[in-house]
Amino acid sequence: MTLSIRNQLPGTVTALTPGEVMATVRVRLTNGQDLTAAITREAAEELGLTTGSSVHALVKSTEVSLATAPVDGLSIRNQLPGTVTDITAGAAMTSVKIGVEGAELTAAITTDAVTDLDLSADTPVVALIKSTEVSLATR
Repeated sequence: MTLSIRNQLPGTVTALTPGEVMATVRVRLTNGQDLTAAITREAAEELGLTTGSSVHALVKSTEVSLATAPVDGLSIRNQLPGTVTDITAGAAMTSVKIGVEGAELTAAITTDAVTDLDLSADTPVVALIKSTEVSLATR
């Protein structure tokens, strides 16, 4: 299956915390960084997730926000440091590619945000992704 989701990050489940309706899943990406996904408990069961399961974390580019430094006092669990590698600007929206320790993320953000953050190639950034916006797939 081919997906339109730009960000497909391989990793391994390191922790699974089931709740009544939702579960949190900690994934160690192949680049060594950790990512948290909040998915339904039913989905976690249907995927057969356990510690050690191989997964791909999927994140739409429109769900990736950028900051120019780590952010304290924020409920967003996933803060992945990286460096801007490419920018494709449009009138309203811009695609920003970020190198994140051996992986690449794409963020679709407003062109105004790119200007306000003064982003260009080689700018250090932090990709911010809410755990509820991370989907998981198994092969």
